[in-house]
Amino acid sequence: MKDVYRLFLWHPVCNLQDRVLSYQVRLISGIIMNQKTTLCFALLNVFLFLSLWASGKTDKYYYQNSVYQEEIKSVQLYRVGNELSYPILELGSDAKLILKFDDLSADIKDYSYTLIHCDVNWNESFVQQSEYISGFPDNQIRDYGMSNNTTVKYVNYQLQIPNEDCTPKFSGNYALVVFADNNRENLVLIQRFYVVEPKVRIEGLVKKATFDPFNGENQEVDFKIYNEQLKLLNPTEEIKVVLMQNRRWDNAIRDLKPSFIHDNVLDYDYNKENVFSGGNEFRYFDIRTIRHPGENVSEVKFFRPYYHATLLPDAIRANKIYSSYKEMNGNFVIESQDRVTDYDTECDYEFVHFYLPMPSQLVGGTVNVFGALTGWNANKANEMKWNFDRAGYDLTLMLKQGYYNYEYVYVPEGAKIADPVNLEGSFFLTENDYQIFAYYRDLSSRYDRLIGFVTINSAIKN
Repeated sequence: MKDVYRLFLWHPVCNLQDRVLSYQVRLISGIIMNQKTTLCFALLNVFLFLSLWASGKTDKYYYQNSVYQEEIKSVQLYRVGNELSYPILELGSDAKLILKFDDLSADIKDYSYTLIHCDVNWNESFVQQSEYISGFPDNQIRDYGMSNNTTVKYVNYQLQIPNEDCTPKFSGNYALVVFADNNRENLVLIQRFYVVEPKVRIEGLVKKATFDPFNGENQEVDFKIYNEQLKLLNPTEEIKVVLMQNRRWDNAIRDLKPSFIHDNVLDYDYNKENVFSGGNEFRYFDIRTIRHPGENVSEVKFFRPYYHATLLPDAIRANKIYSSYKEMNGNFVIESQDRVTDYDTECDYEFVHFYLPMPSQLVGGTVNVFGALTGWNANKANEMKWNFDRAGYDLTLMLKQGYYNYEYVYVPEGAKIADPVNLEGSFFLTENDYQIFAYYRDLSSRYDRLIGFVTINSAIKN
């Protein structure tokens, strides 16, 4: 008990959290064991809560891809050299991620960033930044350029991670947080990314759902985790998996336990728990030029001072026959077919007009345009409005020149999952990407390590 007393006597509250957690680990591992261990452990938990309460960390902050300023547009985070790549790095590798975004206020701002380590559910980890970051916690974004020869003036900002000022040291989930005027409360945007330390191998396949009451609408994702490096004492608790479809978090499957464990293989072979709606191929449009309408664009006109691109009227596809075509699974690329040399600063912005005819207005929910162009979020910014005169839903978004995928989703009031099935249809033949993440956390750990990652495609049969 004297050791416990000294622990709290000598260390200030700002360091108390990590001291308590460290001491808990020592108690659990048996380094400090005596007849009063149970009492010590209980007291430590009480002091831990009090220390977290004193430091304002009893309510963990949930991090998701978000844009907090209306003038911030075209946010992208990907691996350098591949605009369609997933934002994931291998721990210790030379690869880099690049963040790009535009500020349409056209004024040069004092933007800074920080990295926040998160647990498997994107709550802030109870680990000090000094432990998981090599360098400085807060840094300025110094790489920016003014737009050139565009009707809409903007400033393009860029940032590469890792860099000389900031490098992640732990594997796991990270939130890249951009804020203004050296004030972390003045949020600009948040983007998620991942750092993996490959300790396990993941293999999987996508097939038509074994039990499908909807006659061929769903896809089943079966996979195995091969472990040859970790000594797992309780695999069902120490290993957590996340299964995602086309980078979507809202409908991710997060609570799967292995159905079988044999030798060093964790087998996730289910018939219902690992099933997704197949959905439909994403819609697309091409606004890479302002000189003439691109694919699925009916007209491009200039109404001073902006360009306007009106898309061809869409239609509900739920009752139509499936049609296969190549698309980007909801993503977009910034690109121009006009005479430009730098897409980042010379691509123009235009108002893009969406229109979805419908016999009557849907009640009890909203209709949203959905995909990477909306950050995979369904919110007020991409909510369509009912047009009584045209008998359909309208939405106008300001988008940078490029090639875009999208779909229409229905979001019931109070729901957290966007549902494209009623508007787009669902087919097991649809080509989808699935991301599988494997996290590891033993009893002595304070954070979730990302130890395995793989992307599998439903069109590729093993």
